[in-house]
Formats: sequence, C-alpha cells, structure tokens
Amino acid sequence: MILKREFYLQKIETGFEHLPIVVLIGARQVGKTSLMKIFSEGKKSLFLNGQDAETAALFEKLSTIEQYLKIYLNEELSGLLLIDEFQYINGVSTMLKLLTDKYENLKILCSGSSSLDILQKVEESLAGRLRVIEVFSLSFSEYLQFCDEKLHLLFQSFDLDTENSALTASIEQIFDEYLIYGGLPRAALTKNKTEKIEILEDIYKTYLMHDVRNYIKNEHSVGFNKLLRILAAQIGNLVNINELSRESGLPYKVCEEYLYLLEQMYIIKLLEPYFTNKRKVIGKMKKIYFCDLGLRNMIQMNFNDIEFRADNGAIFENIVLLALWRNKGAGSELQFFRTADGAEVDFILSRPTEKIALECKSKKLTKPISLKALNNFSKEENITRKFIVNRNLNTVYGDTKLIQGFLAEKIV
Repeated sequence: MILKREFYLQKIETGFEHLPIVVLIGARQVGKTSLMKIFSEGKKSLFLNGQDAETAALFEKLSTIEQYLKIYLNEELSGLLLIDEFQYINGVSTMLKLLTDKYENLKILCSGSSSLDILQKVEESLAGRLRVIEVFSLSFSEYLQFCDEKLHLLFQSFDLDTENSALTASIEQIFDEYLIYGGLPRAALTKNKTEKIEILEDIYKTYLMHDVRNYIKNEHSVGFNKLLRILAAQIGNLVNINELSRESGLPYKVCEEYLYLLEQMYIIKLLEPYFTNKRKVIGKMKKIYFCDLGLRNMIQMNFNDIEFRADNGAIFENIVLLALWRNKGAGSELQFFRTADGAEVDFILSRPTEKIALECKSKKLTKPISLKALNNFSKEENITRKFIVNRNLNTVYGDTKLIQGFLAEKIV
C-alpha cells in the first residue's frame, strides 16, 4: 500500500514555493524515501542515492555533476533532483549552492538521517536557500489509513468536539495497538502482531544499532546498550545524567554525548523545561520521550496490551507529545513545567499567537475532572487554551477542554 502523506507533501510543496532546496530529515525507516518518490510523480525528475560511491563522486566537481544532469535530467537543468541520504556526499552543500544559484528552474529535494553535524553545516552554507522538514513516523491518522480506510475517513470527520460513542470504539481499539507498535510504516503495513514485532526487531538491529555503532566506541558498547534500556524505561521522566552515568557505567560526558547522538538520530526527544520568574522550577533537567513507541517497546521487549502495563501512563503521555510535536508549527516551542513543590503540567505549547497547556491522564474517567496545577499555571501564565487529554471523555468542564488521546493531533 502506498500512503500519500499529504501533511508532508504539502510542506514540501510550500517549501519549494519560496526556496530551491528542501531537506527531509528524520530517523531511518520513517518513510522519507517514499515521500520523495511520491512527490516526484508526474514531474521531470532524477533520483540519486547519496550512499552510492559513484553518486558521491559526481559531486566532486561542478562540471561533472552539471554534465551528468544534462544527460540524465535535461539539457536546461530544470525540474527536480532528488538525493536520498545526501549527508554521505562530501562537500554536497557547496555543490547544491552552485547548482541552484546557476539554474533557477532546478529544485532539489534531499533526505538525511543519522546525521550529527551535517544539518548545521548545510544550513550555514545554504542560508536563505534551504527549508528543513522533520519527518516522523506515522501519525495516528496515517496509521489508521494503513489499517482501515473507512475508519480513516470517519476519523477525518472528527474534531475536538466529537464525543465518545459507539462509532469511536473501533478507532479506540486501533489507537491501543498504535500505542504498542508505533508508527513505522513497515510495521504498520501488517496486521499480524507477531510479524509487527519481527519487523521492529529487524529495524532496530539492522538500521538503528548499525548506525549508532558508527559513533560509539567499542569499549562503550555494553554501557550504551544499558543506557538505551534505561532511557526506554524512563519516558516521561526527568533525565538525570549523574544517575544515567552510574547505572550504565559510562562517564558523565560520554552519557551527554550519547544523549545528543540519540536525539540527532531522531531516536529520542528531550523536552526543555518551561521557565517563569513567578515560581521556582526544578533545575534545568529535561524530560525524555521516544520518537517511535514501537522501537521503544522493542528495546524493552514488552508488547503487552496497554491495559495491563505498568507504564501505560508514560506511553500515553509519549504519544501525546509526538502528536503535539508534529503539529506545533513554525516559531513554536513545546516544553513542560515542574516546580520544587510538586506542581506539574505535562506540556506547554507556546505559539506566536497563543499558549496552550495540556495535562495527560491515561486512565478512563467516570466524570470530568479539574486539576489544580493546570488551573493555577494557566492563570499565572495567561494560557489561551487548556486541555486534559484522557482515554474516554470529550467534554468541556469549566474553562478546560477534555479530549480523548486519539484526538490530540487535532489540536491545531
């Protein structure tokens, strides 16, 4: 099944309306290559793989890549050039700059993953010519489209006021599955749960760990594996590097480096605290989440049903984080709030025009609730909208909106 991920296709289209180069950046196996190929359908285009040594050699001289494109794209060098895994090509940013400066009708769509410093280098040399788009694994809406097209169409008609009913029962069931197996497209394509686990194991061993091993020292491999398991067990919690160092056996600085590595590879997401002068916030420690819950559960080797898991609250919070991150928008910041006296708000989404505060409750509610910390924070920080994201209620209680978890991506 080919899924046209309209959310990203529109972002690419918009990017090319203003700039000659668009870069898709994200983890392995999230569908970047498929997006590139779908976007190129019906267009004059040429696809190159940056991991191919012969392709990399083409970019050593401008005259070489020019001649190649004149033969295999067209004489005018107009149309669309696609470069998959472009970070493997030495000096690629300089060549992209020269090409787009010289040929105004040439658009270049690249993908990159597992890169630590390539994005910074590319942004510096291509300032004013580049749009970077983060690509994540499937949203719940996209996952639902893989599972059941009719349910997907029904879900498309939902908004933040759609109440729980018999119509939502099947969607809730698939949402529970999504919480366990994540949104990597290959795993989503099969309905067989055993096969999903096998695919996730293959992606974990073949892609993730293979890429990671290029950056870690041999003597740190055991400690790194421990670190990864510790992080998987701590989603939704503060990251204490001293504790990570002690439990993994890795030096403090090495732990810092590997956290940076995992975040740059889009394996984990570290959330910054929200600071305010009105309260004393707990330090500057960040909270950790995983960019795909299927991989996280693979690391833990736990694919039990969500209802029977001790970590179901953390998993639920993680999926809400991903929904908010995908839709936070340009110029926006997603943070959490926690004080020394225990007051806590899971997420604060600061946009140019509004601030939204959200608290996650993974248990099914028998009646609407009000949360003191959420209310106090909202008053003090002039929050525009506040939500309690829960398992089953969709209603308004006072000035708080309660919504079901699978509707979190509808917060726009």
